[in-house]
Amino acid sequence: MSADKVFHSRSEGIPSEGVKDQYADGKAARAWNKFIGDSHQRTQNYKDFLIGRLRRHGCERVLDTACGTGIDSMMLVEEGFKMVSIDASDKMLKHALKARWEKRKNHKYDEWIIEEANWETLPRDIQSFLPDSQFDAVICLGNSFAHLLDEYGDQRMQKMCLRNFAECLKPGGLLFIDHRNYDAMIEHGATPGHSIYYNCKYPVDIKTSVLVVRGKPELVALDYCIDGANDDDNERSDFRLCYYPHKLDTFTRMLDEAFDYRAKHQIFADFKPIDQVSVPGFYIHVMEKDSM
Repeated sequence: MSADKVFHSRSEGIPSEGVKDQYADGKAARAWNKFIGDSHQRTQNYKDFLIGRLRRHGCERVLDTACGTGIDSMMLVEEGFKMVSIDASDKMLKHALKARWEKRKNHKYDEWIIEEANWETLPRDIQSFLPDSQFDAVICLGNSFAHLLDEYGDQRMQKMCLRNFAECLKPGGLLFIDHRNYDAMIEHGATPGHSIYYNCKYPVDIKTSVLVVRGKPELVALDYCIDGANDDDNERSDFRLCYYPHKLDTFTRMLDEAFDYRAKHQIFADFKPIDQVSVPGFYIHVMEKDSM
């Protein structure tokens, strides 16, 4: 189902096969930088969780499949990882490319690869600019995967994309992928308010709308309002993003299936053991691909 049939995503354009670019007008991309805040102010729990696991697993080469403005990739470049960063939105990539240019005197950024690519054709796209490549780790974080809606009603495209992520991993490699707590949104009609990724300095309000079709939640629209009244631009930013509401149990099964039920699968709640957080904002899945 297309988001535009029920909600206006406040964007136009399709950047590549099959994926709606909700950042195409540039407005959401600019506002997203404000929402993220200082690139050096990622939440410590997030940095410790991701970087710690990558290092303990001996990961060096990492594919960021939803790099957006480049914020997570830059964090990992600074930590010495060899990054390949892709996104389907050229408007978001412009921010990442600008960030790399601004860091051009820092040798750590010399090998940072930034390219446009699509999850639905991901292995082929990567082969076009980096032949015969597999990665120690693949990340798809910040609720990015939920941007891919269920056009056919059976999640076939989402399942295919998860398989593509698995294909890009070396044997024994790690996939980090997350989604918001849509179970709570569906039940209560509200988004858990705390952020586990960003330290935004502005007041942020998120209005939640859940579309239910024939008794089944089909889409969630989040209206972000970022009050920048005290900033230099004195601007209030409003933008809407539409997501597929992945339920925890269903998404867990899809991931296991994508790895042919042979991967080690761990689930965390806001980067903590799942039993330690009663109503998490996010669920984070870590898949370890079979080494055979």
